[in-house]
Amino acid sequence: MALGHPRFDPRQQQRGYQIRVNHRIRVPEVRVIGADGNMLGVLQTHEALRMAQEQGLDLVEVNPKADPPVCKILDFGKYKYEEKKKQAQARRNQSVVEIKEIKLRPKTDDHDIAFKVKAARRFLEAGHKVKFTVRFRGREITHPEKAHEQLDIILKALEDVANIETRPMMEARAMSITVAPKPALLQKVAQMRAAQEKARQQAEKEGKPLPPPPSSMALPDEDDDDDDDEDDEDDEDENEDEASN
Repeated sequence: MALGHPRFDPRQQQRGYQIRVNHRIRVPEVRVIGADGNMLGVLQTHEALRMAQEQGLDLVEVNPKADPPVCKILDFGKYKYEEKKKQAQARRNQSVVEIKEIKLRPKTDDHDIAFKVKAARRFLEAGHKVKFTVRFRGREITHPEKAHEQLDIILKALEDVANIETRPMMEARAMSITVAPKPALLQKVAQMRAAQEKARQQAEKEGKPLPPPPSSMALPDEDDDDDDDEDDEDDEDENEDEASN
């Protein structure tokens, strides 16, 4: 009778790598690092385990791929706590770049464009990319040059803090362009976040109220399309024109 393939067990993938501790370390000998960080050399596993137990500590496998595997004598509970803290700090320090969208219309006036440029500058200074979208309604699609003019004005106003990432392109009934913070600005944002994280850690150490983490930096709200009412009026005007024709 032919032998079949072993049954797939999905739990094997879910478990992943498990750190071996104490009696779970089943190799005959290990290279041991003492609790003080000094190398103790290659020892029989049962002897290394006895040394750890005499100190009220654990024998933890820290490099299973070495020959023989490397183990360290330490407090495993404290070790897991420190590892979780390192992972949490790495997540806080991770730079998450978002794309913020700012919407315009071909008829958006200069005052509103200046306001949207100001909001875009704040997004860029916080390390985020910005996508400008000019939406067309009705017959506005026949005059894309107006959208190009608006985007040129915006790019010139932001040229000190932004680089063009995508050139103006048409997407259905909209024209869009994406800009990204200049490298020098991104470096400044990273330094600011590092300083905030350092202040947060100091406050935690001194038992003071914690400042917000760097990832929760205050950002301006994305603009709603404040031209909806005018859009409705334009649609009504177009309907009246078509009716009169």
